[in-house]
Amino acid sequence: MELLDGLFAPGADRWSTDGADWWDGFYADRSRPVPFFVSKPDENLAALLDGEAVPPGSRALDLGCGPGRNAIRLAAAGYVVDAVDLSAAAIAWGRERAREAGARVRFLHGDVFTEELDGPYRLIHDSGCFHHLPPHRRIGYLALLERQLAPGGLFSLTCFASGGMGSELPDGELYREGGLGGGLAYTAEELRHVFRDLEEVGLRRMREEPEDSAVFGQPFLWTALFRRPPASAAPGRAAAR
Repeated sequence: MELLDGLFAPGADRWSTDGADWWDGFYADRSRPVPFFVSKPDENLAALLDGEAVPPGSRALDLGCGPGRNAIRLAAAGYVVDAVDLSAAAIAWGRERAREAGARVRFLHGDVFTEELDGPYRLIHDSGCFHHLPPHRRIGYLALLERQLAPGGLFSLTCFASGGMGSELPDGELYREGGLGGGLAYTAEELRHVFRDLEEVGLRRMREEPEDSAVFGQPFLWTALFRRPPASAAPGRAAAR
């Protein structure tokens, strides 16, 4: 994996531990008008939690949690929450927000691929981590889900949508360019292919939410929900796009 990582320019790395400094700089100015700096959960996650009965002790994982907006909503819904991010600055901000909200979240500063996570989890939510991975890292991502998502558990994903935001170059061209163009945009068919070993529950564009809404919503994103079958086979390798 590290050899393939090296095919990208150092400044393009936002997925490994070496990318932590870039994210720390990104989160350094909290006043920047970045859409997901708001202290609101994704509208798709909020809708899921509004209808999801959470048995006592159920555990959830927020991958690439940033300043914790989704982790705090998971805790409010009754989950025991772990939240992991590469950026120490994001983790510090998330801890501050959780204290202010009175939410119990275990924030973990580290790489999702190497961090010792305490699964399995009934629910894993990813808002903005997956689309920053280069193609060769999808295999590790699927292996992470295999290790950490409980049989019958739910995987909730928010990522760049083709035609909305992000790079739409074919996989091979990304390596020739040496970058990810700020993040990869996916079609619905590509997401279904990558996560084909999971059962699709729903896949749609995120609803646009007004500024005064209690939830976050931008239509340049996909929202997807998958379920791991009770007796799941190991995920297949994600083919090139």
